[in-house]
Amino acid sequence: MRYKILFSYDGTAFFGYQVQPGLRTVQEELERAVSYLNGQKKTITVASGRTDRGVHALMQVAHFDLQYPIPCFKIKRGLNSLLPDDIHVYQVEEVDSDFHARYMAKSKTYNYRISMGEYNPLMRNYCYPLGKELDISLMEEAAKVFLGRHDFRSFVDSEDKRENTVREIYQITFERKGDFLDITFSGDGFMKYQVRNMVGALILVGLGKRSKEEVEELLQNKSRASAWKAAPACGLYLEKVEY
Repeated sequence: MRYKILFSYDGTAFFGYQVQPGLRTVQEELERAVSYLNGQKKTITVASGRTDRGVHALMQVAHFDLQYPIPCFKIKRGLNSLLPDDIHVYQVEEVDSDFHARYMAKSKTYNYRISMGEYNPLMRNYCYPLGKELDISLMEEAAKVFLGRHDFRSFVDSEDKRENTVREIYQITFERKGDFLDITFSGDGFMKYQVRNMVGALILVGLGKRSKEEVEELLQNKSRASAWKAAPACGLYLEKVEY
C-alpha cells in the first residue's frame, strides 16, 4: 500500500533533507519512524525534492509503501509519536501505487523572509537578519527578469550536476510585514541554491549595489562562475507543492 504524507519541519538542526552518513537529516528521521510502523522493515521515503541545511518546510510531500494497510489516522498518530519535535506530519492519504511525490509534482512555491529591522536573536534561524532598509520597488522591477522560462545556470550551485538548468518561474511576489519582507517564488521546479541566489541578487539591487540590467546580464551569462553571493539558508521555506 502506498501512502502520501504532508509534513513540515524546522530545518535548523538538520544537515539538509537527504540522508548523509553520520549526519542528522530529515529523511533519516522520517525513514526511522516509517520503518518502525512497517514492522521494523527498512522503508524508503521519496520526497518532492531536497532542501539544504538550515532550510525549513511549511509543506513538504513524500510517499512510501507499507507491507500491510494501516488506517491513515493511525499512521499520522504513530509517526508523530515517533518523530522528533522539529518534524510534524499533518496529513496522511492512501494513494495509487503509481503516485510519485517527486516526478508528479507540477509546481513548487518557496518563501524567503528578510528582516530589515533590529537584530532579534530569537528570529536568527527563521529569517535573514539583514538589518538594512531595502528599496522594494527596485527589487520588484528586477525580479521581472526571472519571470518566464529561462536557463538559470548562473543561479545554480556548482554542486548541482544536472545538465538541464532550464526552469520556468510563474510568479514572484513581495509582501512587507512590519520590518519583515517576504519574497515568494512559484515555478515548475527549483535547483540547488537557485532561490537563494536569486534572492541574493535582488537584495543587492534593493541596497543600490546592483541594477536590474546587471541581474539580466548575469542571467544571460549562463555561467555558474558568474554567480553572486547567495542569501543564507535560514530565511528559506518550502511553502507548497502542487500536483
